[in-house]
Amino acid sequence: MDYSKTTMSKILTIEKAINYAKRFRAQGKTIVLAGGCFDVLHQGHKIFLKQAKEKGDVLFVMLESDERIKSIKGKGRPINTQSQRAEALSDLPEIDYIIMLPILRNNTDYDEMISALKPAIIATTKGDPYRFHKERQADHIGALVCDVTDRIPEYSTSQLIEDK
Repeated sequence: MDYSKTTMSKILTIEKAINYAKRFRAQGKTIVLAGGCFDVLHQGHKIFLKQAKEKGDVLFVMLESDERIKSIKGKGRPINTQSQRAEALSDLPEIDYIIMLPILRNNTDYDEMISALKPAIIATTKGDPYRFHKERQADHIGALVCDVTDRIPEYSTSQLIEDK
């Protein structure tokens, strides 16, 4: 069976993503997992995602829920809804699949999802405040955490909003 992007949507539920990941692993493909808010898509995001894709065969991007972004970023965020953010990300050729995250309440929820996806590589930026959790998850499933880029402060969504 052909699992190319031309025959299915790039925007997936967690359940579909887990099924696709199983099939890709069975084909010997290297799965890379990245995640984030991607509230206002900018050059820093594009650099990160392009470099993440270079680490493997299939790039899955976990897209945080609106509720999670509001809890992290505060009032007035997200600027774009999860659906709008997913549509913007789906235009990027380096992204194979976007996982629409529901509200995940705690580390256990994230851990269970990562364990089921079993990526070979978890992509991150240097200085990622959630790196400890990613390393813990990677150790649990035998994956690698890979810094694919430095933080690029001039491309921070929060900074771009503050500068306006």
